[in-house]
Amino acid sequence: MTELTGKVAWVTGAGSGIGRAVAVALAGEGAAVALSGRREAVLADTAAEIERAGGKALAVPLDVADREAARRAAGAIHERLGSVGILVNNAGVNVSERHWHNPDLDQWDRLIKTNLNGVYYTIAAVLPAMRQGGDGLIVNIASWAGRYNSYVAGVAYGASKHAVLALNASLNMEECRHGIRACAICPAEVATPILDKRPVPVSQDERTKMLQPEDLAETVLYVARLPARACVNEILISPTANRFFLGTPDVPPAPER
Repeated sequence: MTELTGKVAWVTGAGSGIGRAVAVALAGEGAAVALSGRREAVLADTAAEIERAGGKALAVPLDVADREAARRAAGAIHERLGSVGILVNNAGVNVSERHWHNPDLDQWDRLIKTNLNGVYYTIAAVLPAMRQGGDGLIVNIASWAGRYNSYVAGVAYGASKHAVLALNASLNMEECRHGIRACAICPAEVATPILDKRPVPVSQDERTKMLQPEDLAETVLYVARLPARACVNEILISPTANRFFLGTPDVPPAPER
């Protein structure tokens, strides 16, 4: 198993949910962790949690949809912590108006810029140093909705996550010769704040049966600990009580025409 002590990890969307749990877990294994997200206050909370446990964290506020800001953030991390060896692309959004009967083009643009462009921008920012070092792990948090079509996830979210899987596959095709490996993790429902965007509210009882952020953190650690010769291309993970199998109750009826 690979030791993470001394590694530099960059986690986007690190202020809450999956990103925060992943950042804390990586720091707990000895990695120095750069934390990015749009909300400085929650990044500071994550950094404080890591530092209280004896870890090393650097808050780097960032809207991943901003190409130049992503480039500058990668430069700042390199200067303060060293070359990024592990990139976890977790930042993502969904929208309330998510179906063809209520399209909102502004929301579409915002989602695609974050969920797809943002992933591309951060990867492009760290690839040169990874190539130079002959090593690197990129973990892209995709979705069950990227592997299977999902009405619940909505048009834009599903399209963006399908695209992330294609992007992840292309990374392995082109960058394996440089010692770089990419893993797309495709979780079904996870109890995170993104559920609050659902058109139909999700009960607390249902949330307790879903995957939890810590489950995804353990999944990322599994991938990160593997020797560099091993590439886990994709992981599909769901709650045991998978509502996509059981019959999800939060699909609203189709609107009347």
